[in-house]
Amino acid sequence: MQILNALSEGMGTNAAARVTGKSKNTILKLLADVGEACALYQDRVMNNLSCKRVQVDEIWSFVGPKQKNVTEKHPITYGDVYTYAAIDPDTKLMPCWFVGHRTNACTEAFMNDLAPRLANRVQLTSDGLGSYPHAVDMAFGGKVDYAVLNKSYADGGVQKEAKRRYSPAQSVAAEKQVVFGNPDTDHISTSHVERANLSMRMGMRRFTRLTNAFSKKIENHMAAISFYFMVYNFVKIHSSIKTTPAMQAGVTDFLWSMDDIVLMAETNG
Repeated sequence: MQILNALSEGMGTNAAARVTGKSKNTILKLLADVGEACALYQDRVMNNLSCKRVQVDEIWSFVGPKQKNVTEKHPITYGDVYTYAAIDPDTKLMPCWFVGHRTNACTEAFMNDLAPRLANRVQLTSDGLGSYPHAVDMAFGGKVDYAVLNKSYADGGVQKEAKRRYSPAQSVAAEKQVVFGNPDTDHISTSHVERANLSMRMGMRRFTRLTNAFSKKIENHMAAISFYFMVYNFVKIHSSIKTTPAMQAGVTDFLWSMDDIVLMAETNG
């Protein structure tokens, strides 16, 4: 529980090893076992969800070397890795995610995972990634109110000030585009899922930019993500709804603790 509490607060494996007095290998083994159990459990219970609106997005990270340093000798899992994630802006539940590349095949796999989990017709909003419309059409078969939010960013040129070097580009316009169905234009937004992306960067050390705390193996990367979503959905109380997303969505009827995750992992989900 000490180790998992440390990891859930965004601590890296080396720091967790120093704080808990356990070896790094012990921590990575625990994370792998718990991550697998968390993935299996959430895959089983995140079904028949009564969501009305869903927002989807992708967040960048990398495994091993960055993409520009990947050579033919490196495994195919090295380089840029994107985590597709979905969120219900009403209950804050994040029902599914997919780790892969920013390709048509991965986008289709993500949508094929999301669609069967929803009990009702939903309003879906994504960013302007070109692979989404076809993937949504294939997965939902037209039974969705789908819109795209295309954002435009200012071209600030070269930043001369070092303190502004890594600042995000300024958004100057957002165009709402209806693709399928009849979505409510007032709710065409990706704000909630983009804020969830920020929480992921804050809650997982290996997602922090400009550090050496990146994932060395794709298996550990996926385990950390599965564990993060388990804690997010079931353990931590969301400030805006005053309960956990899983309780708000009716997925569970009690507030989970880290001890519950340990017990769940011992039975392998």
